[in-house]
Amino acid sequence: MKGIIMRNVSLKDVAKLAGVGLGTASRVLNNHPSVTEETRNLVLKAMKELNYQPNAIARSLKMKSTMTVGVLIPDISSAFYPEIVRGIEDVANIYQYNIILCNTDLDYEKEKTALNMFHEKKVDGVLFISNTICNDTMKKFEEMSIPVVLIATKDETNILPSVTIDNEQASYDAVSYLCSLGHKRIAMLGGKFNDPNSGIPRIMGYKRALIDNAINVDDKLIYEGNYGYKSGYNNMKDILNIRNIPTAVFCASDLMAVGASKAILEAGLKIPEDVSVMGFDGVEAAEFFYPSIATIRQPRYEMGAVAMRLLTKFMNKEAVEEKNMVVSYRLVENKSCKRLE
Repeated sequence: MKGIIMRNVSLKDVAKLAGVGLGTASRVLNNHPSVTEETRNLVLKAMKELNYQPNAIARSLKMKSTMTVGVLIPDISSAFYPEIVRGIEDVANIYQYNIILCNTDLDYEKEKTALNMFHEKKVDGVLFISNTICNDTMKKFEEMSIPVVLIATKDETNILPSVTIDNEQASYDAVSYLCSLGHKRIAMLGGKFNDPNSGIPRIMGYKRALIDNAINVDDKLIYEGNYGYKSGYNNMKDILNIRNIPTAVFCASDLMAVGASKAILEAGLKIPEDVSVMGFDGVEAAEFFYPSIATIRQPRYEMGAVAMRLLTKFMNKEAVEEKNMVVSYRLVENKSCKRLE
């Protein structure tokens, strides 16, 4: 019986399976920003199914790398991060990298311990997912002298490569949508007021949308939170004690939106008949809540996949067209917002 000869899978094979042109598959492989989320996911899926192995693997082996990447995640229990990690892992598998995942709880001491461990294990690169980066962490990155790519965050100096969305514009679009439904009194459950990556930009977008729709900004309707269920719940309870309750509330995360919705329903009010609710992130908790919560859906899988591919480029000294990548988001209307008559 003759043995079966397995030929090497080419990028052309990947393109054919994905139903796209060779040029499009090449753009996905090279992280070109013009590729849509849907197309990128189709090509990545085809690469995974065919076990496609790019030439970058051979380059990595020649450089005697450990083929290991360290990933720092702030809260492994949060619904926001699993899809990002899935995207990271799928691309890491394509390029035959192993992943070391560490949870930091937004604690610098834990970050430092994890980075020291990465250094000892001689990881080839680091993916950092967090809200903010402290100066000590930046110094540690410099000491390690290996490629670092940020996900869903940016450093203040824009030195480090990053993959994010435009938080300010996304917030603007969310609040503009509420304004288009006739809402004029819109509260905001924000993140940390001193968070330059998500907290501040989303508040700026909220304010700009109100101003552009000729609505006065009332700072008393802006509440600080931490993106979690409890802060959304507690802040919404405070809002419900206001004499003139807002007709809509924009939340800086879906988890806060779910918490806020629980407070609204407990007060005997209905969504969206009495209060419209808009979230941010696009996590399943908002989708399966009743009524399903309108949201800004971040392409979390794509963010992880794009960041991992960007990191492979830096680790293998490939050409990089754009080191700070801004991916597209989508407004999902769902059932939690009402048009006012």
